[in-house]
Amino acid sequence: MSRRKIIAGNWKMNMTPSQAVKLVDELKDLVVNDAVDVVYCVPAIDIVPVVEAVKGTNVKVGAENMYFEDKGAYTGEISAEMLKDAGVEYVIIGHSERRDYFKECDCVLNKKVKKAIESGLTPILCCGESLEQREMGVTMDWIRLQIKSDLKDVAADDVKNMVIAYEPIWAIGTGKTATTEQAEEVCKGIRDCIAEIYDVATAEAVRIQYGGSVNAGNAAELFAQPDIDGGLVGGASLKADFGKIVNY
Repeated sequence: MSRRKIIAGNWKMNMTPSQAVKLVDELKDLVVNDAVDVVYCVPAIDIVPVVEAVKGTNVKVGAENMYFEDKGAYTGEISAEMLKDAGVEYVIIGHSERRDYFKECDCVLNKKVKKAIESGLTPILCCGESLEQREMGVTMDWIRLQIKSDLKDVAADDVKNMVIAYEPIWAIGTGKTATTEQAEEVCKGIRDCIAEIYDVATAEAVRIQYGGSVNAGNAAELFAQPDIDGGLVGGASLKADFGKIVNY
């Protein structure tokens, strides 16, 4: 099965609304590629102006987080319905920084995945191991636990249409990158896990990104691997190099 590549930028807590619009305008002509899906996952305050700024381009807009309830007394949170109404199509769920800094557990992430799907958003579900876990040799044990927990009671047809991002925590924002072989090995392991939970057809359909200091220099080699279907790009998505990654 030929899976369409997806290149998503995770802006994290960067860019004011005016800076975001300026960046979108600067990148507009650099990220044109009809062969891949391009997504900007932006801070909540930037969503409305960025959705407006990308109109007429090939770029889709994603959110960096969402809550699993529809509405209510959840000060500071944003619902899937709010995102959908604002023009968002994708949402990152379970980024390592959310898991670590904000203590989001798999039971919460499972609820978020289900709510995103129910609301018509495409989840970009993140998973990954720490340096300590890799050195202990439990990388796949840990990631399989994350995947199985976060996709509990999620239907195969919904998994086929979502995105999973493998992000080795030790390679995020550190300048370190997993070797191509390491990245492919884990992405294949994730696909094998999906086949085990569901079936081969589901495993072959789901798109799996690599996210760990992806840059213009390593994108082509990473994305050429049979089980890597694009990248979740951090710092490099905030500059012109993002265009080179999109057009790897």
